[in-house]
Amino acid sequence: MIDAESRQPVRNAQRTEAPRRSAAVPGEVVRVAVTTEKRDFARGHVVEVVEPSTDRLQPPCPHVSRGCGGCGWQHATVAAQARMKLDIVRDALRRTARLAEAVVELGPALPSERFRTSLRMAVARDGALGYRRARSHDVVAVDDCLVAHPLLAEMVRDVRLPGASEAVLRCGAGTGERLIAWSTERGNRPGRSGRPGRPSSPDSIRAEGIPSGVAIGWSASVVETVAGHPLRASARSFFQSSPEAADLLVAEVRKAAGAALEMTDRPVVDAYGGVGLFAVCAVPEDVEVVHVEASPDACSDARRNLSGRRATVVESRVERWSPVSAGLVIADPAREGLGREGVAVLCATGCDVLVVVSCDPVSLARDSALLADEGLHHRSSVVIDPFPHTPHIEVVTRFERPPVDA
Repeated sequence: MIDAESRQPVRNAQRTEAPRRSAAVPGEVVRVAVTTEKRDFARGHVVEVVEPSTDRLQPPCPHVSRGCGGCGWQHATVAAQARMKLDIVRDALRRTARLAEAVVELGPALPSERFRTSLRMAVARDGALGYRRARSHDVVAVDDCLVAHPLLAEMVRDVRLPGASEAVLRCGAGTGERLIAWSTERGNRPGRSGRPGRPSSPDSIRAEGIPSGVAIGWSASVVETVAGHPLRASARSFFQSSPEAADLLVAEVRKAAGAALEMTDRPVVDAYGGVGLFAVCAVPEDVEVVHVEASPDACSDARRNLSGRRATVVESRVERWSPVSAGLVIADPAREGLGREGVAVLCATGCDVLVVVSCDPVSLARDSALLADEGLHHRSSVVIDPFPHTPHIEVVTRFERPPVDA
């Protein structure tokens, strides 16, 4: 038995609760089935809670008890989830980047009544929509979803896509526009890597229950408003989970960039720029932007969204891009992070400030070490939570080059 906070064995504890393979909450005494054991860490899952935390909750969604892996942290209070995510980021920077004293703060919370306007869903054998079972490829079909925007709830309930494997549902909360697209092979959903798969034709699936007015297929798009700016997002382009989450990210990127956003002698580089979220919403309109993105669909959206701006959209993987001089770089890479090649290219811009939006704390820590070797040092990180009730984390980090006389 393991104390979830101290990670030390506990003897003679009383068994009081048995969850359904949920994660531990800090401060609990739990019984764990270890699945992976390395020299300095181990992985496992909780099979029994011996002494529950006061932060443990009964998950409000009925699908959790059926094994749905969509929102795996519903068993903890929102405040506890925030603390857990903060600790995860601090621990990654301490262990991997050797930044024991790194400044890591918790950002503002999203509104409590916040729904996701983009859903990535799996398709069950009978065509019903659902989510993967935790630690499995099996699909748990759902007839409702507590985090789905009301504009998507009807589709979650009624749509049937027999023969499909995965589906993307998206709406524009401000415009009321909706789309749905699907694939017949796993892994063809949109992502942040810029390496799209081969989605199926809408005609290859006999879809049922799609409401009238919903755009169908991977060429479909919706318009969403973020920080007062309309943004087009196609089905295969990555977009944030909701406009509120996008607003929060934009605000934190602006804070992290600070005065570097006002420099007009050199352009701002928006690397892994997607549909242009930061180029449009964070960078002042009179500042030149170079937007670098590998996905053709996202680049098409970005050209539309950046129309009328001093902007150049470069369709290229960042690692293969020929860097230009820049005072500020904003980078929002995929889960694997910048990596050695990405760090080398972005540092070749000569930027004094680099703002990185990370969705994986360990890749952030690896990138922090690589950037330090190139002279850009970790200044501060802000942890935000666009995906409540899940272990997914977004971190906005400022790296800066010390003054020459420092």
